[in-house]
Amino acid sequence: MNIRQDTMPSCVAGSRARDRVRLFFDLFKLRIGLVIGFTAVAGAAVTSGPAQSGWDILLLAVAVTMASAAAGAFNQYVERDLDAHMQRTRRRAFVTGRLHAGPAWLIVIAAVGAAGVALAAWRFNATAALYTFAGAFTYGVVYTVWLKRRTRWNIVIGGLAGSFAVLAGAAAVTPDTLGPLPLAFAIILFLWTPPHFWSLAIACHADYEAARVPMLPVVVGDERAAYAVFVSAIMLVASSLVPLLFGMGAVYLAAAVGGGGYLLWTSARLALLPTRRHAMVNFHASLIQLTLLLVAAIADSALNA
Repeated sequence: MNIRQDTMPSCVAGSRARDRVRLFFDLFKLRIGLVIGFTAVAGAAVTSGPAQSGWDILLLAVAVTMASAAAGAFNQYVERDLDAHMQRTRRRAFVTGRLHAGPAWLIVIAAVGAAGVALAAWRFNATAALYTFAGAFTYGVVYTVWLKRRTRWNIVIGGLAGSFAVLAGAAAVTPDTLGPLPLAFAIILFLWTPPHFWSLAIACHADYEAARVPMLPVVVGDERAAYAVFVSAIMLVASSLVPLLFGMGAVYLAAAVGGGGYLLWTSARLALLPTRRHAMVNFHASLIQLTLLLVAAIADSALNA
């Protein structure tokens, strides 16, 4: 009994600490932010120029992740009315009241984003900072505020946010010139967004319909949206082979063919049978495909250095 009484306070404290960490992680959408930061690292890796130290690579990832995190938190702040209507998002902190959506949070969010941009400017250059800002602005303002509630093409244009992360990484290495490889990867990130998010939108059709968000499946139906996913996946996989023309080697080839082939298979299956389960499988397949491309691009660049 004494042991149990002694350990209960530490268990409760540990649970509260985990809840705070989870709240912070979810509020700033750090799952997405870390992917965006890793994308910037890949952009630096495929760019010809002076070798970057491990410290510089870490700071690049931190800067871009911070800017992305601020955009993610701002997205939740602005969309709290939409989130309340969606099963997937109705437990977010600004919806449930765990966090009060007042001006203080806008100051915190702006400070986090500004710190990320300032870090990119201080450690690297103004061009890297500009691209870092552009990525956060595209997601936070262009997509969230201007496009999401107005047009079915919201996530297509919003996909530029990932492209700017690649360009931020490239500018950290060579701010004055943009080579073909980082440009190719910026295009890949742009084309990756539609099959990824349209798959999620098919799976969460009822949510977006309830919130009156004109995601493509809500506007044209799941069947036509699934066909659009398949066509956009073909465009994505084709674009993922372009870096092979500019120096990517066998490691990248294996990842592009393996991940791309898997995505095409799941996309074709979704087009034939646009169910929620197949949509989620395709959603995860797009994540696998992108991860393989980025890891292989970094590995290939390291091998050929």
